[in-house]
Amino acid sequence: MRKQIGLFAAILLSFVLVLSGCSSNSSSTSSDKTNGSGSKSNTFIYGISGDPGNSVNVITTGDRFGLMEIKAIYSPLYMYNGKDDVKYFLATSMTPSKDFKTYTAKLRKDVKWSDGKPFTADDVVFTYDQMLKESNGGWARSMLIFNNKPVKVVKVDDYTVKFELPEVSMGAMESLGNIFIMPKHIYEGEKDIANSSKNATPVGTGPYKLVQYKAGESVTFEKNKDYFLGAPKIDKVVFRIIEDANTANISLQSGEINALIIQPSDVAKFKNDSKVTLKPYDEGRIGYMAFNLSSKAVQSKEVRQAIAYALNRDEIIKASYLSNDYAEPAYTFLPRKATYYTENVDKHDFNVNKSKELLKKAGVEGLSLKLAYIGSDPIQQKQAAVMQQDLKAVGIDLKLVGMDANALSQKLEKVQTDFDMYLNGFIMGIDPDTFNSLFVTGSPSNYMHYSNPEVDDLFNKGRVETNDAKRQAIYEKIQKLIIDDAAFYPITENKRILAIDSNITGIDQAGLVPVYTFEDMSKLSFK
Repeated sequence: MRKQIGLFAAILLSFVLVLSGCSSNSSSTSSDKTNGSGSKSNTFIYGISGDPGNSVNVITTGDRFGLMEIKAIYSPLYMYNGKDDVKYFLATSMTPSKDFKTYTAKLRKDVKWSDGKPFTADDVVFTYDQMLKESNGGWARSMLIFNNKPVKVVKVDDYTVKFELPEVSMGAMESLGNIFIMPKHIYEGEKDIANSSKNATPVGTGPYKLVQYKAGESVTFEKNKDYFLGAPKIDKVVFRIIEDANTANISLQSGEINALIIQPSDVAKFKNDSKVTLKPYDEGRIGYMAFNLSSKAVQSKEVRQAIAYALNRDEIIKASYLSNDYAEPAYTFLPRKATYYTENVDKHDFNVNKSKELLKKAGVEGLSLKLAYIGSDPIQQKQAAVMQQDLKAVGIDLKLVGMDANALSQKLEKVQTDFDMYLNGFIMGIDPDTFNSLFVTGSPSNYMHYSNPEVDDLFNKGRVETNDAKRQAIYEKIQKLIIDDAAFYPITENKRILAIDSNITGIDQAGLVPVYTFEDMSKLSFK
């Protein structure tokens, strides 16, 4: 079994991604404003809601804002956004062999680390080897394991690397990408990368260099003039940590910061503000409700199906995201941009009568259940409230258990019966094999404790099937089976809403992508 996103898995992301952040104490916001010395400022300030700390590293950092920091400082070989959408950075190409068991990466020859040392294949091999070491606890390690065997990363010459798979994996192009490369000459011999003091003074190949970290306040970067894709147009970037949403909104309205992720409920505050541009974008995130199959109360598939039919998906979305402008109904575990996505599944459309019939057939009445969710998340608060009312209409008493995100995450990692259902969300990948960790029997990320041998077998077959039509049939069947089992109830595929200073240009060139916000911040500039 193999899983992805540790990042785009670690399902840990489904919690941490919501809560982390970054910042600065600078008040300069555009090239038209002056700093304390009277000279013009060229500083981009991004307000975010949590503190990534100053010990970020490419091996163990897996939260959203820590990864944003990584993206500013380091570079990957390439970013995989789809089989026809691969953005190359340190690599110029990644080519599979005819049998799909070897992938060859050609590297750029014009890249220097920010300390002036040349980037070579040695850095690539070193990074992947460190990610594969179990003792390092790398977030992407599971992506590099195929049928319990690791990929072998081999230097061919200074600018060529081969990735030798122990068996065919048709999701390998995605799995091998999106990993940021670390400098061998800095970290070689380091025994504890996660806690290394070197993490506070990173040496990277990315568009910016870290120059200052203030705990709970800000992270400041200055441009890397030697960035291999061209020196950034903005001199300084600041991530300012603003945990309170109202304070953050006011900071953007007043021009104290240049960008912010906002909730749909805050859109009206900026819609008529000519100084702010709204940029909703898709992250491929699925928000869902799932059952804890360790609980006896939800063992019956008929009971789970009855609950699914009792839930009004459209009303849940309307209550939490206001309209379909910022969220679409989700019907399967795959987002719409994923390969082999299908809506040819039982959507469990809202049907109170069918729900009551299924409960009666199961011989269940007076059912009382507990729903766990992140108590501080306004989206989940609203979703939980609608679900409580929906289930009341079919005679089910749903008790709401709001929890701290970390506490809920820890609960989900264990077999427990403290709650019967929970709300969650994930950002995984494009290839459907990257989602297998959520559903394969015994996977650490299978928080539902779901088990269907047929689903396990199909995931194994889908990974190695090279015929596209046959592979599509496999993953369409997986989607149908999982929805029919009703252990997983997809609610929405929501957008992330970036509110950004209208004086900022180059947003499309920088690229709005999952997790990191910008694929390449060097392309941003002020008018």
